[in-house]
Order: sequence, then C-alpha cells, then structure tokens
Amino acid sequence: MWLTDARVVDVVRGQIRDGVSVEISGGRIGAIQKQPGAGERRSLGGRYLVPGLISVHTHLSVVYPFSAHDENENPGLTVLRAYQRAQDALHAGVTTIRCVHELNRADLLLAEAARAGWADVPRIVGAGRALSTTDGHGDGGIGCAIVDGPEAFREAALAELDAGSSHIKVFITGGIAKLGETFDHPEMSLEEMRATVDAASERDTYVVAHAASSLAINRALDAGIRSFEHAYDLDEDTARRMAADGVFLTPTLCVTRSQEWMKWKGFEDFQIETSLQVGPMHLASIRRAVAAGVTMVNGTDYPPGDPIGGTSVAVHEMNLMEGAGLHPKLALAGATSNAARLLGLESEIGTVEQGKMADLVAVDKNPLADVSAMRDISFVMQSGRVVRDDRSAP
Repeated sequence: MWLTDARVVDVVRGQIRDGVSVEISGGRIGAIQKQPGAGERRSLGGRYLVPGLISVHTHLSVVYPFSAHDENENPGLTVLRAYQRAQDALHAGVTTIRCVHELNRADLLLAEAARAGWADVPRIVGAGRALSTTDGHGDGGIGCAIVDGPEAFREAALAELDAGSSHIKVFITGGIAKLGETFDHPEMSLEEMRATVDAASERDTYVVAHAASSLAINRALDAGIRSFEHAYDLDEDTARRMAADGVFLTPTLCVTRSQEWMKWKGFEDFQIETSLQVGPMHLASIRRAVAAGVTMVNGTDYPPGDPIGGTSVAVHEMNLMEGAGLHPKLALAGATSNAARLLGLESEIGTVEQGKMADLVAVDKNPLADVSAMRDISFVMQSGRVVRDDRSAP
C-alpha cells in the first residue's frame, strides 16, 4: 500500500516534507518518495502524516471514584474493562501505551492477548502491579504490591518482571487522590529505591516513580530512577538537576486541570477540591521544568482515549503542556519521539522513517505550529493496518 499526497511531519527536526508518498509493507514504513510505486494507493489529500501517539502514563483498569476499586475483582472483568479503554485509545490515535499499574495485571494479560492476535488494541508496555510501602500512596485497595525494606522491594520488583512487566512502577510520595494524604515527604528510603533500581537493572530495564515533591525526586535521582510522574511541587534547582541528568518527566497536567471532567466521571468532592488547590502549584512546577529544559513526555493518568472537551485525554494533555510553555514541536515530540526513547523503542516507533513500524495518524493542519491540530485526527494506522479512516474529500 502507498499513502500518497502526504505531508510527512519530522517530529525531531521540526520540519515538513511536502507532497510525498509513503510505502507501507509488512506492517512497516518502506520508501518515502515523491512518486508512489505499484500497488494499492490511498490519498491523504495533502494531510499531515504524524507518528502514532504514545501515552506513557496510563491506567486502563481504573475505576471512578478510586474508592470503588475491588482488589478481589474477577480478573476477566478487569481485562474486559481495560480492553474497552485500550480500544478507545487506539481509535483516538494512541498506538502505544505504557501502563504504570493495573489491577490484576490487566495490562500484561491484554498485551499477551494482543500478541496472540486476539485483541485489537495499542501496543502495550506494561508494569503489572505497582510497588508501594505500607500506608503509602498505593496502599488502599487498588491491587498494588505492598512491601517494606530493600530486600522486599527487590523481590517484589523481580516478581513483576518475572510476570512479564517491562518496567517497575513505585510510589515514592503521596498524591492527591486519597483523603488527608500529603506529598511533601518521601515514602521510600534511598535504600529501598536503590534495591528496586538494581533489580530492574539486572533485567535491563528501569523504574518509573510517582513523585510529587522535590525532596523525593532528588532522593530518587540519587538512586538512579530516570522516569518521573506528576512533579506537583518542583523547585528550580531540582528541575535543573533533572535536565542535567537527562531523565524524563510526565507532567500529567490533566490531573489538576480537568475538574469538570472529574465531576462527569464521578470523582469524589474532596478529590476535585484537592485537584483545584494543587493546580496552580502544579502548573508553576511544570513551567519551571520547561524553563530548565527537562525532557517532557505525554501521559494522562486517565485512559488516554477518554473523551474530553471535543478531543481525547491524550491530545488534551498535549494542549495543556503547550499552555505550560512547551513549544508545540516539543509537545508533539513528547507524545512521539521522546516517548519512544523513554520506552527504549526509538528504533521501532516514534518517527515517520523507513524501516519503522507503520504507526501513523493524519490531521488536516500542521501540528508543529499548533498541537491543537491533533484534535482532529481523521486517519489511524497501527502496524500497517488501517484502524480508522473517516476522512472526507479535501
């Protein structure tokens, strides 16, 4: 198949290749040239061809409000709920998802089903169960592994990796979802963090941390953690250190800037109020991270294909990142090339290049000028298969 009359978006260099044809063969991108070769042709009518989106902070099995979670839920029901959210994400243009804790390891089960050809879902890079200390952020009926002490963290991390996880998720501070919880102090010791990082390193992978405060983030940097989520309260010195260390930050701005959506989803009043209170601090923190040059990646905490404000949560987050001062090119890279680097999949996905997987979306306007262009995705392809094509004639 050839996708003709395309404007290919180079998300790394911030450039556009006009009027080209892109070959799709064996699920991968083939030649990219002016004139198409022989075979089926599908005209994009001058639309912009962008890499499929990547969301790196996802909970497909989440239940709203969080207090409704049932750790003893039948795993089949958990996977079916995750399957529906994953399908929604794929049709919204999210072709790869990193899960960072799922009840009943639903991400690992769904990924296995996808590999067997049974499930039409995005590429899933799963963490299985997250690790939390006793009385920590993850201790409260959401199915985490509850452990204390360096050796227990090491064993729990290896257990998740043995179960098929691709990375390890830990909660190193509190958050904003539990009544009376604060996030100003670390919930894991340096030794516990190092033990977890060492276990992950033995399997050539990494640790991702729910991390709200600068104190905890600095401790985690000392331990070798390289992927951070939220950063509700981030000071300038810590932001500069994160940039110098080359780690990744997933801001999840939608967590503190989507209160009407939270009401619609049935969040509890205190969760919505806490989100409102933390919002200004969170935005200021992310602006400091942007100014320091921290590498930003796109993640939502919520299922990325859920609708919000006429688009998906994943694209809404891109708009929020741009609103925090991130250049449109970097906001787009955060959902494509930089996200692929974080996942260690930069040789397979994240850019429109020959030899990479044909994970592609098309939009009418130039997203390098304004990421709001991604609100109008009309064509989705994953691994060379057309998932959605609702384009009208240009």
